[in-house]
Amino acid sequence: MTLNCVVVDDSAIQRLSIVKLIENHSSLNLIAEYSSALETKNGLNTHKVDLIFLDIEMPVLNGFELLDVLNNKPQIIFVTGKTEYAFKAFNYDATDYLQKPITKERFNTAVEKAIEQHKLKLDFNETDGEHIFVKSNLKKRKVYIKDIKWIEALGDYVKVVTEENSLVVLSTMKAFESELPEGKFLRIHKSYIVNLDKIDRFNSKNVEVGAYEIPLSRNKKTQLVDALNNM
Repeated sequence: MTLNCVVVDDSAIQRLSIVKLIENHSSLNLIAEYSSALETKNGLNTHKVDLIFLDIEMPVLNGFELLDVLNNKPQIIFVTGKTEYAFKAFNYDATDYLQKPITKERFNTAVEKAIEQHKLKLDFNETDGEHIFVKSNLKKRKVYIKDIKWIEALGDYVKVVTEENSLVVLSTMKAFESELPEGKFLRIHKSYIVNLDKIDRFNSKNVEVGAYEIPLSRNKKTQLVDALNNM
């Protein structure tokens, strides 16, 4: 298994040190290196990337701000000279957090984590059913797409309501929406994303999923009708 990766750091020397480690690892394929977050954002639109080695402190946009504007985030391994960002990095669901200077052994450990995460993401077949992995209560949990009823915004978290239970996940609605398969879910309100297969009926104000009524934004009704017709 080979992961396509990029390096993002405003320091040419630091980029070079990471690039050398990547080139010496048989499971990594370097796609590009970027000196700024803005350059990275544009580059990710043209490349399929599985993993980003990301510096945090950069001018204009820092590493965290870059992640905030990405719709589809690859895995992230933060690379920084400071430990003070470690907790915030965890909140961004980072695969690992490397402190400069980086040893080959520590680098390889981080890459192995990324490979395992990638295998989990690819762990899909028809008999098992399409699914995603979410982090809830510090654990990775498999959630089957067919079991999700709706997703509800809860401040800095989202609540994933399934047939069996509810999971609270640290994520924005926009970030979570990007993880869902296209054509099966629709954001019908600023605080709700609904599984189109679970909708029993709707009117101009609400969508009914079983015994629950979910608010429907006025400007989303036409989009909902189109989405249901295209299923």
